Amino acid sequence: MTSEHARLVAMLRELRARTGLSLAALAERTTYSKSSWERYLNGKSLPPRQAVQDLCRVANEPDGRLLALWEIAESDASGRAAVVAPAAEVPRQQLQEAPQPPEARGPRGRRRGLMVVLASVYILLVGGVALVLFLLLPRDTAEDEPQSASVPYSLAPQCNGAACEGRDPMRLMCGIGPETLTTYRTATGAHVELRYSEKCGASWARAWGTRIGDRVEVTAGGPTHDVHIRDTDDTETYAYTEMAEARPGSTVRTCFRPAAADAEQECFEARVGQAATTTRP
Repeated sequence: MTSEHARLVAMLRELRARTGLSLAALAERTTYSKSSWERYLNGKSLPPRQAVQDLCRVANEPDGRLLALWEIAESDASGRAAVVAPAAEVPRQQLQEAPQPPEARGPRGRRRGLMVVLASVYILLVGGVALVLFLLLPRDTAEDEPQSASVPYSLAPQCNGAACEGRDPMRLMCGIGPETLTTYRTATGAHVELRYSEKCGASWARAWGTRIGDRVEVTAGGPTHDVHIRDTDDTETYAYTEMAEARPGSTVRTCFRPAAADAEQECFEARVGQAATTTRP
């Protein structure tokens, strides 16, 4: 499983957990069976594009970022990401000016030299075609076939505590089944959530409904990490900050800084294991 496939699986599992649906209930709301969803959500096979769209629809989640991630994972799995290097071409001038052995100067020698050149060209052509076919042929004949059991992969969290500081919660599997400490709606209509993973011992913020230029910051008493909304794609899906180390009893604080210069920042905080409080400057 590639890193992009693993990240896609983590995000799909989070979406499914948010819906609260069992695999059987998810199968009833989509065109894919319970066994298919089991393979997709456990990383045994790459889901079809339509399955990703269906889960986003059921979870009421914008599908832009997940589909972009699926495109990368599918490209890696199918081999379409490979680039075939062009065969080296011998300059025509070099072929014309290459010195000939004495026996090649007569009619028989010229014919023999021509046969050698033609044979070399034929070998290069056959080898090039074989290489292209090898790279372009799909590696998996069936879309739903599970990956070989000989390729182990763990969906367990990949960091804990200080090792998670400043790192991506999705890529390190901390985004699988996290706790939502609190959700806050800003004056501009954006939503900001504080999330916490007990297994990773870390917290982060995510936002949606944002505008280009908005920024979200999070800290748990240590370094401050932020995410900047840069383009339309960011406004149509979740935007995540990096993680901050947090333990039970830690106070996690996040600030929303709107793009408008005359707008005030809005800050709120939550203590891990307790209710949230909101503060404004």
